[in-house]
Amino acid sequence: MKKTALITGASSGIGLELAKIHASKGDNLVLVARSTGKLEELKNELEPKDGVTVYIIGKDLSLPNAAAEVYAELKQKNMAIDYLINNAGFGDYGLYYNSVWEKQEQMINLNITALSHFTRLFLKDMVERKSGKIMNIASTASFQPGPTMAVYCASKAYVLSFSEAINNEVKEFGVTVTALCPGATTSGFQAAASLEGSNLFEGKKLPTSLEVAKYGYKSMMKGKAVAIHGFMNALMANSSRFSPRFLVVKIARMILEKKN
Repeated sequence: MKKTALITGASSGIGLELAKIHASKGDNLVLVARSTGKLEELKNELEPKDGVTVYIIGKDLSLPNAAAEVYAELKQKNMAIDYLINNAGFGDYGLYYNSVWEKQEQMINLNITALSHFTRLFLKDMVERKSGKIMNIASTASFQPGPTMAVYCASKAYVLSFSEAINNEVKEFGVTVTALCPGATTSGFQAAASLEGSNLFEGKKLPTSLEVAKYGYKSMMKGKAVAIHGFMNALMANSSRFSPRFLVVKIARMILEKKN
C-alpha cells in the first residue's frame, strides 16, 4: 500500500526536491504552498513519471487556522499522512529595531505556529496508528543567536528544541521526529531573506537543495533526532556549546554581516 507524504513549502528549494524524492520512492504526495501554479507544474511532472497521486493545496500558512484547514480538508477526503515534512519558512535580514513588524509576525506565524500546529494535528493520528515520521526543517541557525536575523534564528532554535522534545515523547509509539539542520544552501532563501552579499553566502561553494533533501530524507527514514548537513556545519554547531556566549554571538554577527 502506498504511503503519503505531506510537504509544506513544496514549490521550490528543499521542499520541491523532497517532493521529487518521495515520488521517486512511490509515495503519494500532498503538497502545500502559496503558489498553486508551481504546484500544478510539479503535479503534472511527477504523476506520469513516477505513477503517484499528487494532491495540491494552495494556502498561506502564515494565516491563522491555516494548518487546521489543511488537516480538515484531508480528513474529509479520508487521506492519512505517513510522512509530515514542515518545510515552509522564511528569513529576513536587518537590524531588528528597523524591521517591519508585520513581516516579523508573519515569520513567527509560519516558522513556529504553523509548524507546531501541523505537528500537533497529524502527530495524534500517527501515535494512534503507531507509525509515522515527521521532519521539521530547522537550520544551523538553531544553535546560536543571530544578530541581523534575530527572529529567524530564534524561530529555528524553537524548531530544534521542539522537535527533540516531541521525538522523545513519541518514539515509544513507533513515531519519530527529525530536525533537519541545513547550513547555507543554494536555493531561493538568500534572495527572499535579502542575504545576497553576506559573508554567509558570498564566495562560498554551497550544497544544492537536492543534496540537502537527500540527506534529510535518509535521516528521517533512519529516525535520526537531529540531522546537521555537512561536516563543517556539524563541527561549528557543536562547538558553540563550548564557547562563551558573547563570543558565539559576535562570531554569528560577523558571519551574517554583509561585505558592503
